[in-house]
Amino acid sequence: MITQNHVDKKDMTLMQLAHYFITVENYTPIVVKGVKNEIWLENTDAPYKIIRINGNYIHNKEQLDLDLFKIENIVKQVKRKTLSFSVRTLNILLDIGSTVEVRDGKKIETLYIDSNKDLKKNKQINNLYPELKDNLVDTTDGIEFVINVTNDINVKTAEENREYERVFSKKKNIVTELLIAINILLFLVSSIGTLTGKFDLPTMLALNKRAVVSGEIYRLITSTFMHLNIFHLLMNMYALHIIGSQVESYMGKSKYLAIYIFSGIIGSLLSCVVNGLSGWSLGASGAIFGLMGTLVYFGYHYRLYLDSALKTQIMPIIALNLLIGFMIPDIDNAAHIGGLVGGLFSTMALGIEKRSTRQDTINGTICSTILFIFLCYLVFFAR
Repeated sequence: MITQNHVDKKDMTLMQLAHYFITVENYTPIVVKGVKNEIWLENTDAPYKIIRINGNYIHNKEQLDLDLFKIENIVKQVKRKTLSFSVRTLNILLDIGSTVEVRDGKKIETLYIDSNKDLKKNKQINNLYPELKDNLVDTTDGIEFVINVTNDINVKTAEENREYERVFSKKKNIVTELLIAINILLFLVSSIGTLTGKFDLPTMLALNKRAVVSGEIYRLITSTFMHLNIFHLLMNMYALHIIGSQVESYMGKSKYLAIYIFSGIIGSLLSCVVNGLSGWSLGASGAIFGLMGTLVYFGYHYRLYLDSALKTQIMPIIALNLLIGFMIPDIDNAAHIGGLVGGLFSTMALGIEKRSTRQDTINGTICSTILFIFLCYLVFFAR
């Protein structure tokens, strides 16, 4: 039998810490090229977004300065990748010279752990992570310790892979298809009414502040299902098919529908505020912009997977469409902006499964409520 004497104590401490952070604190290993005897971990939702565990020997102040400089450069790369403004980092050193005075770097907190001493008795790390002492893998037998750590990390990785597949696997988009069908059906009915001269559905259901204030509140939502012509309909339905399918797949059917309706209403309210009593507006684009807001919020929480799509597709599309709205007359950019903000806040309020915190959902609910009440005040009471 191989005993723990055949496994270096420093390596044991490094693996114990890595095991704890990955299996208990939900950190994910980062591949950093050119480093040895180091483990880099990332959790964008944790107080320390990055934890670096260094098993290399730091023998003097100059080497510590160089080490902190290296960390700062790697953290800058992570900031760009994860769209983070601030990345708080915990730097754990396991082997330093007796004359080296441990110090922090810019947003880098440095902690020394003596691997020759019991990790459970280290006050600094246990103050930061009280659960650590109760979740350290046993090191009694060296080879069994290595096997246990490897197996536990593999199990954790398998769980994360299953979660990834659950979120990003293709699903049947019933709500999106239903919304598209309703829009098409109403357009056909509207066209028949216009051709026969029996009724004018857009005039009856489109958004107009004077009509809304006089009691026809239903226009705040019915207007989002009205379209001016076939080109207007096809453009919006194509966008709804592409964007809505993704949001429904990521968020689930009930949350998706709630976001769509709330975004449409917020877009309509802001449109009433900006366009005044005489303005008319119709179309699904305000609600669709709300779904774009959802993709931004969702993409931020899953930015380790979607950072490229967020930076090169989602954000540029939003910016381009808003720019077009400002440049071309008769486009209701107020509805677009209102829908976008409504989508962001309502997604925050409803939460992203296994990503959003309770505080996130509370903040989102408060912001959504304040936004709705404020816009209602401006539409119905402010003169």
